Parts: sequence; C-alpha cells; structure tokens
Amino acid sequence: MTFDLLTALATFAFVTVITPGPNNLMLMASGANFGFRRTVPHMLGITIGFPSMVFLVGVGVMQVFDLWPLSYTLLKVLSVVYLLYLAWKIANAAPPEQAATEGKPLSFLQSAAFQWVNPKAWSMSLSAIILYATGRNLEAVLWVAAVFVAVSLISTTSWTVIGQEMRRFLKSPQRLRIFNRVMAALLVATLIPVLWPAG
Repeated sequence: MTFDLLTALATFAFVTVITPGPNNLMLMASGANFGFRRTVPHMLGITIGFPSMVFLVGVGVMQVFDLWPLSYTLLKVLSVVYLLYLAWKIANAAPPEQAATEGKPLSFLQSAAFQWVNPKAWSMSLSAIILYATGRNLEAVLWVAAVFVAVSLISTTSWTVIGQEMRRFLKSPQRLRIFNRVMAALLVATLIPVLWPAG
C-alpha cells in the first residue's frame, strides 16, 4: 500500500469512525451512566470487533450478499430491530446510583457482536474494502483492518470521556433522563439513511 493510499485510508477511517453513529452514541451514554472504567470492555469490543468485521468482509463475507441477496435484507431487518431495542434500553437506563448495582454496560463480546447488526459498521466496512482493498488481497485487507484499530482506539476513548465528563452535569435524575432519551432518539435517527436511503 502506497503512502498516498494509506493517508487517504487513514483520513477516511478517522472521519467515518469519529462521527456520531450507533457505536459512539452508545459509548457516550455508557460513559455518562457507568463511567469510563466500566465502559472499557464496551470500548475494546468496538476497537477489536469492528476491524475484525472489516477483515472478514474483505476476505469473503461480501460474496454472501452477491450469492444470496436476501441475506442483506434479513441483515437490515435484524439491525433495525436490535437498534430499536438498544435505544429503548438507553431511554430507560437507571440513574447512576441504581445503575452501579443494577445496570450493566455492554460487555466485550456483546459490543463486538453488535458490529454485525450495526448499519453504519456495515456501510463503513463495505466502503473501506471497495475503495482501499480493491483486489481484496490479504495484505491490503490487513492494512485496512489495522488502520481501523488505530482510529477506533482514538474514537472510543474520546466518546467515552465525553460521556463521563457529562456526568457532573447529569447529577439530577431529570437531566439524566432527558439526556438518555435524547441519546435514544439520536440512535433511532441513525436508522434514517438505512430505511430511506438518499437518491
């Protein structure tokens, strides 16, 4: 991979990973509700799970959609249903004191598995492979996955810290409830491009 192509890939990866989407909104909500330390498994699940997905897409998962187009429709339906469920959980999250004993942030495995029903993750991984690993050779696919590991570390940390820092402003149960409902609404809003694509 040339330096110019690598620079373009890193820019693409950073912009797509750092912008608001299901992962980042959930990390911010988790940081606000559970704090940084308890959100670390969730962060690592994204940091390792998404690049693993990119790698698997690059080495052959894309062909499943070509061979069985219905699989893409089924994936979209599953993604929508699961994101709506997560939005409901966020909207009804317990206050921090109660969450400390009752609530649970996503685990590493839950977070990694979530990438497979995350519409933004699918869009990003398919675009990255099509644009930056055109031949789908192993070396190019590994480069794409490695770049996403690096930028995911920056993104997951940043969004969780933002959420944690907001905790001081969300001490009031009413403010936290409003915050969680706004986060839930934004999470649902991320489905708009999936359900009603432009053009």
